[in-house]
Amino acid sequence: MGKSLRDLRPVYVVGVGWHRYQRPSETPYVALGLHAIRQSLADAGIAWTDVDTSYVATGFLGMAPGLPMLRYLGASGRPLVHVENASASGSAAFRHACIEVAAGVADVALAVGVDKPDTARHVRTGISSLADDAIAFFTHYALLLDQYTQEHGVTPQDVALVAVKNHRNGALNPNAHRQQERSLDEILGGKLLSGSLTPLQCCPVGEGAAAAIIASEEGIKRLGINSGRAIRVAASAACSERAGLAGPADVTLTQDTVADALQQAGLKPQNVDVLEVHDAFTIEELLYLEATGFCKPGEAVQLLKEGAFEIGGKMAVSASGGLIAMGHPVGPTGIGQIGEITMQLRSEAGSRQHKGARVGLAHMIGNGPICYAHVLQKP
Repeated sequence: MGKSLRDLRPVYVVGVGWHRYQRPSETPYVALGLHAIRQSLADAGIAWTDVDTSYVATGFLGMAPGLPMLRYLGASGRPLVHVENASASGSAAFRHACIEVAAGVADVALAVGVDKPDTARHVRTGISSLADDAIAFFTHYALLLDQYTQEHGVTPQDVALVAVKNHRNGALNPNAHRQQERSLDEILGGKLLSGSLTPLQCCPVGEGAAAAIIASEEGIKRLGINSGRAIRVAASAACSERAGLAGPADVTLTQDTVADALQQAGLKPQNVDVLEVHDAFTIEELLYLEATGFCKPGEAVQLLKEGAFEIGGKMAVSASGGLIAMGHPVGPTGIGQIGEITMQLRSEAGSRQHKGARVGLAHMIGNGPICYAHVLQKP
């Protein structure tokens, strides 16, 4: 086993920024990305010329879209890497930006995610499908939802309470795609997409951007960055599917990856104050909470009903609104999670603030068989 982030020099998130996640518009992706980058630079109190290396995460934009975007900030001649890793693109970009700074190759790195959906984009693998176009992501999770309710004696209405909480949190978030509280009746009253899943229990895929500035202690001192607002990246873990996995790959990989991240940070699940989880569908939040040891199998619904996962509860889960309300523009999503946790650990999250937050965990799945987890810690 190689070294972990903890074995290298410390790295910190020193700046975060967003362009609101929203329905597709006429705004060019370049404008979306620049808005988030400039906000993150201003938040860190540094100039573009202080950035040593950049990682650009996208899912839909095609070849090297960061080049025309970053050119507006000034062609610096410094390294630029493009990352595409499905829903985990932003998480992957953030991880590798952290590794480069932790290894001492750079002192300051930018990780930015930007995307605009392109529904006309189809990739041919050359491998025939058993069901052609009949299988969709929401069908997979509708089946898991049905299995979960039968195994644990809960109802689809219980599972939909995840969406009630997350829409309520999203209503407090100026960067969220969905900014409206929804009642349980509203959530359940929508058109059935598959099984008992309705649109308000599924994430919207729109456009937007999120950015984070990562710096070493040397970079913080040299540039005069406010160390009191710097949040330590205590751990980074990643894995992909392997032969012989038991159960759904995304659930098993979540269990393994989060356990690895917490072990790297020397922490236990009960030490986490804020959790941003890949809740593209309501059932995912419950499955991942249980898989990672935040509660026992079958306990998540009862704890949800008791308010344990609310802002101000035992652990704030999806305080941003999660993918369900914050939205899931793909490229930015994992970086946006890092931004939310950074704001929480700085006590700068406003009406979404989880009091006394000191440890946060960000979790993302990429297309099922890829998983990332990051632990952030207030120094």
